Amino acid sequence: MQRIHIVGGGLAGLTAAVTAAECRAQVTLHEAHHTLGGRARTAEGPYLTNEGPHALYRGGPHWAWLKQRGLLGPLASAPLFEGTRFLFHRDGALRRVPPLGLLRLARRRHAPVDTDFLSWATGQTDEETARAAAHYMGVALFHHDPGSLSAAFVQERLRRATALPPEARYPVGGWAQLVDRMAARAWNLGVRVETTRRVDASALAGLARTGPVIVATHLDSARTLLDDPSLTWDSGRTTLVDLAVRTRRGDPYILSDLDAPGWIERFTASDPTLAPHGEQLVQGQIPLAPGTPRAEAVRRAEHLLDLGFPGWRTRTTWRREALASGRTGAVDRPGTTWRDRPAIDRGDGILLAGDQVAAPGLLSEVSFTSGIEAAVRALELLGTAPRDTGLDLKRS
Repeated sequence: MQRIHIVGGGLAGLTAAVTAAECRAQVTLHEAHHTLGGRARTAEGPYLTNEGPHALYRGGPHWAWLKQRGLLGPLASAPLFEGTRFLFHRDGALRRVPPLGLLRLARRRHAPVDTDFLSWATGQTDEETARAAAHYMGVALFHHDPGSLSAAFVQERLRRATALPPEARYPVGGWAQLVDRMAARAWNLGVRVETTRRVDASALAGLARTGPVIVATHLDSARTLLDDPSLTWDSGRTTLVDLAVRTRRGDPYILSDLDAPGWIERFTASDPTLAPHGEQLVQGQIPLAPGTPRAEAVRRAEHLLDLGFPGWRTRTTWRREALASGRTGAVDRPGTTWRDRPAIDRGDGILLAGDQVAAPGLLSEVSFTSGIEAAVRALELLGTAPRDTGLDLKRS
């Protein structure tokens, strides 16, 4: 009996494994790392930081899928009073309210695919407000110039990122908790999980002789593994600055930079379990243009911290910096949509899943959606009738 092989144990790979195993397919999941989760892993130790996504967006395509299977688990949202600690960096100073035109712009439901966001938004409001809206979207795009991207792509994310009540929810205890629930579901369905199992091109060819193979890795890794130079798509480049600071009354919850893309968030405001008692976990993410040194982003992050977190340097108990290049999901240029990204079905029984392939959604939703679609197509290749997932990429 043929078997479905999945290379990569991140969100996309785990979603594909669960989807296929629910239809009683034999599934093996191969993960090069000693733990599952990919960029959704949570760091070990007293400070529970994530390299990858931090929020699940309520109402997204994966929300119902996770909920139906009891995988959502406990979720945190920002306490209401923290909304008064949402600050905006504009014209060099911190302000408590964004430009009114930004909120009006965010309510528009449709924007053109073929026009860049800044040009379109300027036509809806004024250039200053349009730039502020583009910079605000650094939170969901991790890109140094969101205004240059497709208006339709950015506007959908602007609308969801500013929705009231907020869509964002946070798995309590970090994303590792969600990963563990998904992994347990896969185990219970009979998925064979092989960690510290790196698959190279020759091993992949051997796996493909026994059934469909879903490559659920970073797109750069998939390009090398499949020797397919067409597997490219634009992504962001951003510096992450993680800090643990001793608690100080009055620290902001979020500091959004409207003068340039940048975002600082105190994650323990939503989930105090992420740091020891008496400490707060803060992450800054500052997008970088190609060729710009990381030190420039660190300098900007520290300037924002100086403005919003008085005395943070003497209060810091732990610090970590990282550069995420091409690891923050797909971004669509004017004239392109998610349908133009690398196709899930590569032919000859090879399928792709991940956050830079042809699937809709915001941030981690692309990984979930593509993982489900890849599993459905793998089941079809085996002649197995897949169950209804509730997703239809042709009409999304």
